[in-house]
Amino acid sequence: MKSACRLSMLAAVAVSVGAGSLASLNAQPPADKMYRPPEATIYRDAGYRGPAVFIGEAKPNLGLAWPVNSVRVASGRWELCERTRYRGNCRTIDRDTPMLNNILRGLTIQSIRPVGDDGGWNPHPPANDQSVRGNFAEFHTQPSAGNSRVPACTSGSATANCAARSADTWCRSIGWNGSAREHMETVGGRIYLADVLCVRSGY
Repeated sequence: MKSACRLSMLAAVAVSVGAGSLASLNAQPPADKMYRPPEATIYRDAGYRGPAVFIGEAKPNLGLAWPVNSVRVASGRWELCERTRYRGNCRTIDRDTPMLNNILRGLTIQSIRPVGDDGGWNPHPPANDQSVRGNFAEFHTQPSAGNSRVPACTSGSATANCAARSADTWCRSIGWNGSAREHMETVGGRIYLADVLCVRSGY
């Protein structure tokens, strides 16, 4: 009799554990959700016809020989601008658009970039900044803004002069007078500030 009771208890425990295992397998915590970076395809003709170009990152100068008349948006929100480097009149789209003329009203697209929050995807990699602070200077290996790497240049080409201006601006944002030294680092095809020395004076 005791053996029978013990067996029935073991069976109940096994069923309970099995159910718990199934529940844990079926549960998908939010952290496990996969996020897609912004992706779009631009087409020369309306209705997604004609030559096409896949876009997976910001393009300050499309350099196309033909106008963009339709866009398929796989993910993200995209800003389309009539001039290079995201200048002039711009429009933002977040879905497939078979006839851009309805939105752009005759504008010719010269630059395009992802904008805003895209389901948690961050266009810039997280920073792993190591810093050393003194009385008159502070050294940062990976300057960050909102836990993300700081671009070496926010518009145009990432030249040394542009990086110096970006570093000065960033150093001032954290309470210093400017940058005495900065470098650039390429990560995933984008260029970021690295090894920035912020100083109090005399830079």
